[in-house]
Amino acid sequence: MTLCIGLYLFDDVEILDFAGPLEVFTTASRVFERLHPGAPPPFSTALIARQTKIRTRGGMIVEVPCSLDTHPALDVIVVPGGVVDGELERNEVVTWLAAQASRVRRVASVCTGAFLLGEAGLLEGRRCTTHWEDIAALRSRYPNAHVVSDARFVDDGTVITSAGISAGLDMSLYLVARLADRSLAVRTARQMDYAWHGAPEPATQ
Repeated sequence: MTLCIGLYLFDDVEILDFAGPLEVFTTASRVFERLHPGAPPPFSTALIARQTKIRTRGGMIVEVPCSLDTHPALDVIVVPGGVVDGELERNEVVTWLAAQASRVRRVASVCTGAFLLGEAGLLEGRRCTTHWEDIAALRSRYPNAHVVSDARFVDDGTVITSAGISAGLDMSLYLVARLADRSLAVRTARQMDYAWHGAPEPATQ
């Protein structure tokens, strides 16, 4: 069974926040296909945005094939970070995310993407994290969330959040291990020549 990983993009998104997870899931499928020729890949990916093109925080223009209304059925949603202030004010985005969260297996965020999860009500009573610079702001804005620090990523069941930028790589490899198997995650990290932090780290509030 192939699981569809949806990545929500927006203007001023941090490049590595979405490109890192995208690379992990696509590489995992390539590695799997080499090991199991002819078998369905474990993952497919869908880039989703409100508009057909977005400009990243670094100035890169990215063409996005799927809209909030036209994307395929999703199994996992990954919300990257960046400058999220505008997205927090977009009711259509928050409503879409909340609705999708009730259908998918996992919702994940990288860096300040956690704020969008919070706005959609997905952090209520949950352990979560974000970029170290934004820990205090996340605690202040979502007081019912149990925001933890000093964690590479935090797994709270169906909601998984990571710290800043590069931590999304570790979280995504962890998702490969959870949704497929750990050996595939290890092989994927090796293929990417990446030293994987393979489990959620002990975290303190």
